Amino acid sequence: MEGIKSYISENKSRLLSELFDLLRIPSISSIESHKPDMYKAADMWVNILKDAGADKADIYETAGNPIVFAQKIINPLLPTVLVYAHMDVMPVDPIELWDSPPFEPIIKDGRIYARGADDDKGQGFMHAKAFEFMVKTNQLPCNVKFLIEGEEEIGSVNLPQFCEENKEMLKSDVILVSDTSMIAPGIPSITTGLRGLAYWQVEVTGPNRDLHSGLFGGAVGNPINVLAKMIAQMTDEDGKITVPGFYDDVIEVDAEERKRMSQAPFDEERYKRAIGVEELAGEKGFATTERTGIRPSFDVCGIWGGYTGEGAKTVLPSKAFAKISSRLVPNQDHHKIADLFKAHFESIAPKSVQVKVDILHGGQGYVCPIDLPEYKAAEMAIDKVYSRKPVPVRSGGSIPIISTFEEILGVKSILLGFGLEADAIHSPNENFPLEQFFTGIETIPYFYKNYAELKK
Repeated sequence: MEGIKSYISENKSRLLSELFDLLRIPSISSIESHKPDMYKAADMWVNILKDAGADKADIYETAGNPIVFAQKIINPLLPTVLVYAHMDVMPVDPIELWDSPPFEPIIKDGRIYARGADDDKGQGFMHAKAFEFMVKTNQLPCNVKFLIEGEEEIGSVNLPQFCEENKEMLKSDVILVSDTSMIAPGIPSITTGLRGLAYWQVEVTGPNRDLHSGLFGGAVGNPINVLAKMIAQMTDEDGKITVPGFYDDVIEVDAEERKRMSQAPFDEERYKRAIGVEELAGEKGFATTERTGIRPSFDVCGIWGGYTGEGAKTVLPSKAFAKISSRLVPNQDHHKIADLFKAHFESIAPKSVQVKVDILHGGQGYVCPIDLPEYKAAEMAIDKVYSRKPVPVRSGGSIPIISTFEEILGVKSILLGFGLEADAIHSPNENFPLEQFFTGIETIPYFYKNYAELKK
């Protein structure tokens, strides 16, 4: 990719100016009053991609927010890369914790500060500018399509249907995504896996009304006590989840990938200090980073019932509630796990209470094998720019649309993210280092070059 460094250097001011225009749009998908801003962002993305060299760039309506699709087909016989990004951002509350207005981007200490600076306007914009460079210097080695959605931060609710209805238009050989992070500026990584999710709400009912704990305590089952005991039974002394059939579909990560994952620097003492705990917990036989990346987990996200106001009230409650989630690993079907937990949890309830489990939502996990040419192309690109191979990382988080892409479109996604943990995405003072932004633009064209050559 001859000239990429010079191209970035000569166009720095323009690139930042254009990105700042995009960042000024308060495209918050979860707030209805910002719907017009979603269309402003979509219009700007159309112009960005047309100016970058796309032959076609249009806005598509959905039942919710708009989607932008663009493409440049240089030869139907060549591979096609579909770039996915999102134009929507999270709300900015609490606004008082921002050091500068969230939609007035500034540069401070080598970082761009604004909502969306990293997630995902900054990272998505890198792809547009890398594409622009390849087109304007006649170095584009394959076909490129762009899919920019407006609902990622609210679960991509309308994107699956859009994909179903537009399979031919979205047809590609690989999906390229920058909506993830790296381990550290000098320690590049590629996210090779995402955990899935199953989520429930549990309701435990005992007596038909709240009772006096003195007159009835010790004689009537207390729903909160029962719920606590039932939850305690969900994991054993080794940290394994006890729901029958829960691990049936878990694929063990092979020794080679675990070895490569272990190369990521991790300071356990610093980790504990940062979150204020003296000891870590989890499934026996796995390192902390493996517990959050390649193993499933079970957590109570909220629990309530009875009297929780100021002072004392001697009440034996009628009901108790809990919100419970389980992070899943690839090959675990969230529908199956949701049903297994529901059946098991309801079956172990004592007759002193009635238990109802509602399945709220879920999503599939995702994994990209590190021996695929798609991964190799990304690995080689990072090695070229950083002079070191990236560490493959299994993320503990979830991006449900990635597994949906594989299910509907039948192609793998490469999660080539350049964000950092310090970027404070979803939080006040979101930021993106200039170095990461420009290095991303430099790296992406090498992915195209490598991928086109590997697919010959």
